[in-house]
Amino acid sequence: QVQLVESGGGLVQAGGSLRLSCAASGRTFSMGWFRQAPGKEREFIVATAWSGWNPRYADSVKGRFTISRDNAKSTVYLQMNSLKPEDTAVYYCAAKSSVVSGTYDYWGQGTQVTVSS
Repeated sequence: QVQLVESGGGLVQAGGSLRLSCAASGRTFSMGWFRQAPGKEREFIVATAWSGWNPRYADSVKGRFTISRDNAKSTVYLQMNSLKPEDTAVYYCAAKSSVVSGTYDYWGQGTQVTVSS
């Protein structure tokens, strides 16, 4: 069982930046970030495999958000720039345990991001 621990959420003004972190307690095949705003469905943001790092971004965040990693710490980061009020949501990191995983096997506890106008 892999645990994902997120950190870095908070309150920021529109146009500002935040960086989220997600530390994994074990080895995973791929990592992703999702978010869920009140009353809305969970939304995909970005995902990539550890091997052959090739992030795939949602159109809503492309050019503003960047995923990066620290292999030694088994940690991925989500750098969020040019934040907008509509980015307000609980942000979750998730991981797949293997290449054959159809869905994400592990989820973090979520971290709140609030963007004020």
